Amino acid sequence: MSAPTDPGIPDAQKSGSVQADRSGTPMVEVRELHKEFGHVHVLKGVDLEVERGSVCVILGPSGSGKSTLLRCMNELEEITGGSVLVDGELMGFRETTDKGSTRLHRLHPRVIAKQRSRIGMVFQRFNLFPHMTALENVMEAPVQVRGDAKSKARARALELLERVGLSDRVDHYPAQLSGGQQQRVAIARALAMDPELMLFDEPTSALDPELVGEVLAVMQDLARSGMTMVVVSHEIGFAREVADKVVFMDDGVIVEEGPPSEVIDAPREARTKDFLSHVL
Repeated sequence: MSAPTDPGIPDAQKSGSVQADRSGTPMVEVRELHKEFGHVHVLKGVDLEVERGSVCVILGPSGSGKSTLLRCMNELEEITGGSVLVDGELMGFRETTDKGSTRLHRLHPRVIAKQRSRIGMVFQRFNLFPHMTALENVMEAPVQVRGDAKSKARARALELLERVGLSDRVDHYPAQLSGGQQQRVAIARALAMDPELMLFDEPTSALDPELVGEVLAVMQDLARSGMTMVVVSHEIGFAREVADKVVFMDDGVIVEEGPPSEVIDAPREARTKDFLSHVL
């Protein structure tokens, strides 16, 4: 089911040609998405849309495919079948049509890296560079990946660290920060590339309970600012308060989706009800 590799870089992708108006296009479109790891079928035909400016929270038990779905959106995992579009752009592949038959060709890694740079991702573990200060961690990608001048990257990093409440910790190394502070630096680092979409993979699961609130507060601020967000989380209160759409996954499929008032407060499916009875 995997697509063949295409070693070339399409001219339109090289030149950065002007994109059409996509204001009416969902920010994320997942169609019949499959992902297999060897003989293990993790995602089994997932369909999902996330509107721009909205917050989608994905719930589900461990092993249901939530994190894999997120990693496929960001091209950290190559899909086995189906498609992922972000802002109307097919991720990881280009389509060709020959005699009525459509084929997918794997994009050059440099093009995939450029696509990925438009998406911010925050992981369970903070993945900060331990030998860099908070400020240096946030500056690194704009300077090394985008080629920003250090003065510009520094000014932006200071703004972002202030936004996440860490203006007094800019010169601290990760080992000198609490888990919640490290995760807030990780959020600032993801925002430094000015992403169109933010993905959060259980961002509070590695934190002590008393530190969860400070990270969720930053995420709530992002949601209020209109950032499109897809969040894998077990924080039901956050989902109820902030999400526009809640998705419940189990065994590689979406069991139920809708507004929090339906999925959390009045679920239709027995599997959703059973899951929520153990986490509420």
